[in-house]
Amino acid sequence: MSNLAGKTVLVTGASRGIGAATAKAAAEAGARVLLHASAPSEQAEKAAAEAGGEMIFEDLAAPGAGARLMAAAIKAAGRLDAVVNNAGIYIPSAIDADEEEWATSWARTMAVNVQAPADICRAAIAHFRDQGGGVIVNVASRAGHRGDGPDHAAYAASKGAVLAMTKTLARGYSGENILFYAIAPGWVETRMAPQDIENRKNAVTDIPLGRVASPQEVAAMILFCASGACPSATGATFDINGASYVR
Repeated sequence: MSNLAGKTVLVTGASRGIGAATAKAAAEAGARVLLHASAPSEQAEKAAAEAGGEMIFEDLAAPGAGARLMAAAIKAAGRLDAVVNNAGIYIPSAIDADEEEWATSWARTMAVNVQAPADICRAAIAHFRDQGGGVIVNVASRAGHRGDGPDHAAYAASKGAVLAMTKTLARGYSGENILFYAIAPGWVETRMAPQDIENRKNAVTDIPLGRVASPQEVAAMILFCASGACPSATGATFDINGASYVR
């Protein structure tokens, strides 16, 4: 189990799925946890209670939301040691959609999945510079490497951007002890995974391991990175996809 005793961790998109599992696991590893969600909900309350942490609400689709979230987190905690950029959306961007729907889906996907994480990374770099270092873990996707279905080109493009951003920032700031890692899950047992029987069967058939990943598996890798156990892996992307896409 990763050791995060005495550290403070911010987890975005923490009301459910990977984010909630990461927040809970971080607390169990000894961290003080700040959780983020887009809006209040029963799930957000449950996640905060299970992690024993404070929930901060911010709609990451809004301009400047990432910077506001970081400012609120730093104000609440005083110091952050690790940031987990997990929040993301998976909405259709179908080629045959009307012009307005097409433009809206691309704009919203890029706002939440790229611009907000970029703003959070920017603010985290400034914060970590003042305290001698820190860790940022960006949750991307298998789709950022291999692509996705044609109705989700915006999602795949956004996650490819997150991977490129992570590598770039690692190259630029690891010398200042600001470490960056990317996680690229395939299907995970969350609301994004296929729910109907036929699609679920097809998804699992594509996974040599024979099942989709659990949120807890992804959380374990996130915490390993956040713990600082292997600084030399900075800039790396960790695939969690049951060998469905092997690079």
